[in-house]
Amino acid sequence: MFVFTAKVSKTKIAAVITILIAIVVLIAVIIASTKSPANGEDAVNADTNDERVTFLAQYGWDVNAEPVQSQQVSIPSATDNEVFNRYNALQISQGYDLSQYSGKNVMRYVYEILNYPDATEPVYATLFVYKGQVIGGDVTNSAPDGKIHGFEMPS
Repeated sequence: MFVFTAKVSKTKIAAVITILIAIVVLIAVIIASTKSPANGEDAVNADTNDERVTFLAQYGWDVNAEPVQSQQVSIPSATDNEVFNRYNALQISQGYDLSQYSGKNVMRYVYEILNYPDATEPVYATLFVYKGQVIGGDVTNSAPDGKIHGFEMPS
């Protein structure tokens, strides 16, 4: 049987603990800085009307400069809510996830799209904004056979 002994001073123990704490803090800072505040992808500022219109323009949409509707809405719980789960599947397909905002109040902005291909009825873009960041939304064709889809312009 072997017995090892080591003589370690309290100063060395404190130094090792301090270094370990510093490493943990550094890792936490690196992880936090790689995540977007909104949804894991590059956050898009949407504090102002101009920023929201610019956001939609990056998808090729030409919209009326002022929203036709803006209101505060509450994101429902995903638990046993089939309608929310289907809508959130659309959000997830375009890189958003509203389930992380369950129970939170967010702003909903609706803009009329002026250049939707072959539109016979009004088409609207909806943006959900939380703490100045786009967290989701859709494009809705209000025609009787219209569809709801993500922000990408249909081909």
